[in-house]
Amino acid sequence: MFRWLLLLILIVPALEIGIFIWAGGIVGPWWVIFFIILTGVIGAALAKKEGLETLNRARTEMSYGQLPAEQIFNGICILIGAVVLLTPGFITDAFGFLLLIPGTRTPIKRGLQNMLQAMLDKGTITIFRR
Repeated sequence: MFRWLLLLILIVPALEIGIFIWAGGIVGPWWVIFFIILTGVIGAALAKKEGLETLNRARTEMSYGQLPAEQIFNGICILIGAVVLLTPGFITDAFGFLLLIPGTRTPIKRGLQNMLQAMLDKGTITIFRR
């Protein structure tokens, strides 16, 4: 897992720089800067909207005495998407928007849940209960 994360940390910024140079050559550097700022603003607004909706659904579930496990995973995905959108780059922005849009967030969320369950089953992650 750590190897993949390290590889991701090394490769994604290099790809982002390459895309910046390529896009700047096509549309100009000022448009690239404009698009970076625009995706950040749109992403922040979308993250706020989705985050508040998720929080309200979690409150509703808790008021009925239910554990809001689904909403917790939604919240984690929204948080990761918002943080990734703050990072300048078109690849990270695309991934951030995928995590913020409910229709595309669901398959990613299922994948994260399956990965977490597999890690729990292998004993890679241990959850302590009192």
